[in-house]
Amino acid sequence: MVTSGDEPQPSQSTTTSTVSPATIRREREQFWNLPNTLTVLRMAAVPVFLVFPWVDHSRTGSQVVAWLFIVAAVTDVIDGWLARRGHGVTSIGKLLDPLADKMLVSTALILLLAVGRIPLEAAAMVVIIIGRELAVTGLRSIASSEGHVVAAGGLGKLKAVCQNVAIGALFFPDPTLGLPAHALGLAMLTLATGLTLWSGYVYFADYFGWHRGVRGAGS
Repeated sequence: MVTSGDEPQPSQSTTTSTVSPATIRREREQFWNLPNTLTVLRMAAVPVFLVFPWVDHSRTGSQVVAWLFIVAAVTDVIDGWLARRGHGVTSIGKLLDPLADKMLVSTALILLLAVGRIPLEAAAMVVIIIGRELAVTGLRSIASSEGHVVAAGGLGKLKAVCQNVAIGALFFPDPTLGLPAHALGLAMLTLATGLTLWSGYVYFADYFGWHRGVRGAGS
């Protein structure tokens, strides 16, 4: 449409939207709720594990790192419970929570392998666990873009518990409280690897089953 030169043109102030300080403050408060704060602290703990190769020879150092991992793993349960109970679920929290878990577990497994707490002959378990995490993350992204949610089930949660117990035991010096911590850790890691494969299969079967149903309904 052609307009005359006398017709008023929209000014810059009317076309540029501004965000009020109150909106910025509200969004900041929503981000820094307790569940998200615990998630950020869990991510901040990841670099601390990088010192583990230097404290591996120290019994006290190993205990400190082991307890740090246990506390970080427990906060994962707490922040999820708080978010659901207090309606503190946010979009950024949904993104950061699984990311923090993967960073924590992957870093811990790689460092345990690097210092020999996980022997080289068991390295395949580390590859399987980390590879499965990446594969399921990609699957969930694809499913979400297609309107389907691949929800975490009881099998995946059991896998996470076994995985965290295994890593915690392997971080502790051997023996601990008279128990063969490393042998117990490797046994739990073996169980976690089996659950990793099983739960991964369930997630992929869920997605492809849904996908076949959608294609069948559309044909």
